[in-house]
Amino acid sequence: SSGINAEYGQHYYITNNLSNMNIGHEVLELKQQGNKFFSQRSYEEAISCYTKALLKNDKVTTIYTNRALCYLKLELWDRVLRDCKLALEIDKMMTKAHFFMGQALTELGKFDEAIASYTTAIESAKARKEHFGDDLHQALRRTKKKKLHKEEEKRMSEEIELQTLLTKLLIDDLEKKKNQEPSDDEVVEIDKHNEDLEAKYTKYLDTLNNLFSELDDRRKRREVPDYLCGKISFEIMKEPVITPSGVTYERSDLEEHLQRVGHFDPLTRVPLKREKLTPNLAMKEVIEHFLENNPWAEYY
Repeated sequence: SSGINAEYGQHYYITNNLSNMNIGHEVLELKQQGNKFFSQRSYEEAISCYTKALLKNDKVTTIYTNRALCYLKLELWDRVLRDCKLALEIDKMMTKAHFFMGQALTELGKFDEAIASYTTAIESAKARKEHFGDDLHQALRRTKKKKLHKEEEKRMSEEIELQTLLTKLLIDDLEKKKNQEPSDDEVVEIDKHNEDLEAKYTKYLDTLNNLFSELDDRRKRREVPDYLCGKISFEIMKEPVITPSGVTYERSDLEEHLQRVGHFDPLTRVPLKREKLTPNLAMKEVIEHFLENNPWAEYY
């Protein structure tokens, strides 16, 4: 299962309100039937209703995204992309279309394209003053994390191949030297000669294995601690500020919340005004130190 849900937090992504749109009574009725089927998790029946509605009026973007959401639930990623693209041909900055496209692209492993879609969705939501809570930022962070894990897996595979190759080269070189005939001017006891060679190459192999083991240990520690991440976007903070309630947020995220959602602390719900925010210099220093020692975290 992909874990794709029709609901994220308190935000329900089937569009219901089309009353202000002159889309035709039959289209509206089919769309409402589709919504009813969706709420019953009868996704194929909902798709049938949305498809019939689009045959009558193929210019209604919200019906495309409603059908795309059904395809998300059925894990039909290519069809999600098709419907989102059709919606974007009509409204190129439609937030939901970019959002759903990002989800499908993530499932298809096309992480860079997914990140671009989520970024556009975030910009569109901000420009249109649409409220998606933290869902867009969380989805973007999840995709960035999946991309990082995929890159890590590729890097691990390459390191294993390199370690195997270097080990083979050392063993082959050892055997080659053991089989070499000593020169006439050398008085060498063969057993002692081979014993010294084996000791020498065992040391080489131990050093090689230790180097790759250290790489593996460093990789296992590649996690950004939660306390370095903002409570709203869940991304590593760049300008942390602390509220009178003692909670630390990324400044830009919290200021956007105060402007768009309300003048209160998102976690404690205590009334809060912008001028009450104080730079958390100690946290900023901790984050800068962490990034200096973990440059990969810039892209986490």
